[in-house]
Amino acid sequence: MDVKAVRQLFPILDQEVNGHPLVYLDSSATSQKPLTVINALEDYYKLDNSNVHRGVHTLGTRATDKYEGARDKVRKFINASSVQEVIFTRGTTTAINTVAYSYRSKLSEGDEIVITPMEHHSNIIPWQQTAKATGATLKYIPLQEDGTISLDEVKATISDKTKIVAMMHVSNVLGTVNPVKEVAKIAHQHGAVMLVDGAQSVPHMKVDVQDLDCDFYAFSGHKMCGPTGIGVLYGKKQLLENMEPVEFGGEMIDFVNLYDSTWKELPWKFEGGTPIIAGAIGLGAAIDFLTEIGLDEIEAHEHKIVTYALQELRTIDGISIYGPEQRAGLITFNLDDVHPHDTATVLDADGIAVRAGHHCAQPLMKWLDVTATARASFYLYNTEDDVDRLVAGLNKAKEYFGDVF
Repeated sequence: MDVKAVRQLFPILDQEVNGHPLVYLDSSATSQKPLTVINALEDYYKLDNSNVHRGVHTLGTRATDKYEGARDKVRKFINASSVQEVIFTRGTTTAINTVAYSYRSKLSEGDEIVITPMEHHSNIIPWQQTAKATGATLKYIPLQEDGTISLDEVKATISDKTKIVAMMHVSNVLGTVNPVKEVAKIAHQHGAVMLVDGAQSVPHMKVDVQDLDCDFYAFSGHKMCGPTGIGVLYGKKQLLENMEPVEFGGEMIDFVNLYDSTWKELPWKFEGGTPIIAGAIGLGAAIDFLTEIGLDEIEAHEHKIVTYALQELRTIDGISIYGPEQRAGLITFNLDDVHPHDTATVLDADGIAVRAGHHCAQPLMKWLDVTATARASFYLYNTEDDVDRLVAGLNKAKEYFGDVF
């Protein structure tokens, strides 16, 4: 992969921040957008703007074709068996909440919901609320010392009372790549369904939902070069057909009486109201972009960058790095005696964008025995030069705060 050529496709990277060339190391929060995605959004609004599925005029037909064409691109991208299994949502959070809320009618006191302490808040709070509403028990798979999970612990935690297992594919803090295929198999042996939070995996590696045999898979467009406000819930057709929608109104109905209504078939049953048309079209363009470059190429590039970054960051005295040795393309760290917000502020002054805070993972922060961390996350447009700038910036922060204190 020619990273220099790839960078030229992202207009936002060609700027200075605080008088320095931008180094963007926050792709786990949101990725930057290539010109092809920006153009796809502009073309829709300039040429095809119309509602979908409703009008018989030309603009309506063109918009509908592009919207449903994007759904088929998603199907191919994750290897779903049917477009009926691809539901457009506002993002990963909405997708997970859709499953959690719909499953309230299927859970009762004594049932179990199993998750891990490393989950993003969007894969904890919906299950907390579902457990409270149904009387189900929320259980956690313990973490190993390096921030991974053991299949022995998975087997010890999941039981015949378990109805739902929910787990992130890749940790947004530790970079841990969880064995979700093996966990899904264990869940199914106990009659449970498996939901995977794929927000940090789909942008960076090939995902085959049929091979994983997960029951639900959720991800967001904005982390994979697409627009904000669009995401996907994949679900096995039989399960989706047996779930009640959680949003009611136009577009998702088949027939409405004064006192009762029936629902449209999948996937539209779960897409009430005017859908996120431009967002879906932009996501389709992002999928085209990533497919052309190749997910294997992207994953290999990120592995090279994160390996180099681990090597260079470990040359800094007083740095703590969290997570396993084998990881996805992100590194979470702290400098001794420097608050991560201060670290991020010093880096920003040099044009380097990193994330600082609890990363929407407060239970994991408690497990790490820290209140917050800094995080550098890498994507297809990052280079070893970006890593060198990061290391220089961290040494500068360490020197500055060492002088202060």
